[in-house]
Amino acid sequence: MKKPIIAIMYDFDKTLCTRDMQEYTFIPSVGMKAEEFWQLANVFTTTEIMDSILAYMYCMIDKSRETGIPLTRESLVACGKDVEYHPGVEGWFERINRYAEEAGVEVEHYVLSSGLKEIIEGTTIAKYFKKIYACEFMYRDGQAVWPKLAVNYTNKTQFVYRINKGVLDINNNVELNSSRPDSKKRVFFSNMIYIGDGLTDVPCMKLVKQSGGHSIALYHPNQMGAAAQLLKAERVDWMFEADYTEGSDLDRTMKTLLQNLAYYNQLKGLNERQKKEFR
Repeated sequence: MKKPIIAIMYDFDKTLCTRDMQEYTFIPSVGMKAEEFWQLANVFTTTEIMDSILAYMYCMIDKSRETGIPLTRESLVACGKDVEYHPGVEGWFERINRYAEEAGVEVEHYVLSSGLKEIIEGTTIAKYFKKIYACEFMYRDGQAVWPKLAVNYTNKTQFVYRINKGVLDINNNVELNSSRPDSKKRVFFSNMIYIGDGLTDVPCMKLVKQSGGHSIALYHPNQMGAAAQLLKAERVDWMFEADYTEGSDLDRTMKTLLQNLAYYNQLKGLNERQKKEFR
């Protein structure tokens, strides 16, 4: 019998890594502090009435040209090696996969991020993701010249629907928007788990939770304010410190959730078989 698929979807910045991914290598390389770069991006957002994601991508291109620092696919992928993770992240995926297999379900990991796909692809954990949905640049003569894909906190939700239907190609909008019964969808909403760290994750958290799945808010040590607000507002089911080590609250809760989903899918399958038998 085919195992049920459980999709775990992650934000990246401050959820898997400790800060915004541009801050590890790119921003220092153009001679700026993180605060200066984000302030500049915010100026464009305000004065040009510009999407905040497009604003930071424009600033990267602009600062690259101004300083002569290359902004190529290769240079961005190389930035991935400097990304620092929360405790336990690098051992998390194989451990959770093993537990899921023992429980009788199959786990797939996805990234839904407003960060840069190129940087994520250069990280040591990129190999564990079935699909990485994140911002990308278009390149001419090797240099980044234009945002090819901008993922903001509202259009992130389209990727939840893509995972739900199994339409992972971002150019396949016909199949994404076609109607199909829930029984024909690849990953049921009830088998989805979304993990994020803040207000920019609210649309995905809310969609997954209200559709029968589960959402989790993470916080840095002693900085639980935003996560607490999400919990109070019922945007998430639980909140935990961003600690992925074995035996942590997040680790134990995820394993409990996977076991419960395994039981739920067994009972759901039994119900469906009985209904077919007595039609």
